[in-house]
Amino acid sequence: MASNSQSGNAEVPPVLPSIPLSPEPGPRDQSLGALAKDVTTHLSTLVRSEVELAKAEVTAEVKKGVQGSVFFVIAAVIALFSLFYLFFTLAEFLSLWLNRAAGFGITFLVMLLIAGLFGLLGYLRVRKIRKPERTIDSLKDSAQVLSQRGRGGDNVRELTDGPSGRHAAAG
Repeated sequence: MASNSQSGNAEVPPVLPSIPLSPEPGPRDQSLGALAKDVTTHLSTLVRSEVELAKAEVTAEVKKGVQGSVFFVIAAVIALFSLFYLFFTLAEFLSLWLNRAAGFGITFLVMLLIAGLFGLLGYLRVRKIRKPERTIDSLKDSAQVLSQRGRGGDNVRELTDGPSGRHAAAG
């Protein structure tokens, strides 16, 4: 027989797996309440494991998305800084026919008009944003149901325990 004590014998494992000597109770040996409890426990474990699996998969995909979006952000920043050279080139091109200061002034005004146009488009788009009515209604309904849960507990107890107050399988 193996023991957990250190007696100098390294060949004996410190803990041996145990095998139950009596058979586990079958479905006929358990009461209806115990079976319902087992079903609830197993269902809860299944749902938790499914949520954990989904969370792990989504987390991995989000990490990939974030890594990919970093490259898009870098490309956008480089393109944004490159616009400086485009407008500088436009101003120098206009200075071939006009005074150099006039070329840069016209380029500046064109840039302001473009910025104003995109600002107006952004304002019009943001102005259309509405609050999420369906989500708010759903949350209000959920809060109302949860607040009623404590008050309606007698009805639930009567359905599960029966009119005598005991489980049907136990009585």
